[in-house]
Amino acid sequence: MLKKILLGLAIVVGALLLFAATRPNSYAVSRSMTIKAPPEKLFAMVDSFPAWPQWSPYEKLDPNMKRTIGGSPSGVGATYAWVGNSSAGEGSMKIYKSQPPSLIEIQLEFTKPMEGHDTATFAFMPKGDSTTVTWTVRGPNPYIAKLVTMFMSMDKMLGGQMMDGLGTMKTVAEK
Repeated sequence: MLKKILLGLAIVVGALLLFAATRPNSYAVSRSMTIKAPPEKLFAMVDSFPAWPQWSPYEKLDPNMKRTIGGSPSGVGATYAWVGNSSAGEGSMKIYKSQPPSLIEIQLEFTKPMEGHDTATFAFMPKGDSTTVTWTVRGPNPYIAKLVTMFMSMDKMLGGQMMDGLGTMKTVAEK
């Protein structure tokens, strides 16, 4: 009887491991929000890392987080590094594409709690007296992440944080 249980368990675990291998090799999560503000104002909130504490959802994860802002004051070459608690983790960002007032691309490097190499894109589309801001994060989906995302939704987790950030950006920009 014990052999049958162990064999059944081994088959289930093996099937899960094989299924994980069939998952996509990359991921992308995107959220948009229309904000009653010109694209130039919203662009400036993202293009300069010193402005991030007023809207970024990640700034709230650790009030004692250590931040290092360097490189250019804004735009291409601007850098931001952080070391925080287990919720905030540790990593760095660098703006590598800045096309005022329509597009910003940022290279994200996570070192803790897990290593990760992602790209964040912010697109700003004017719409009358408002702007639609689209925030997209994409990156590789290594095997361990494929296993984890079988049990938790990256889209829900990351998407919720992105909507929080866009909502705060809207509140700040529409004042």
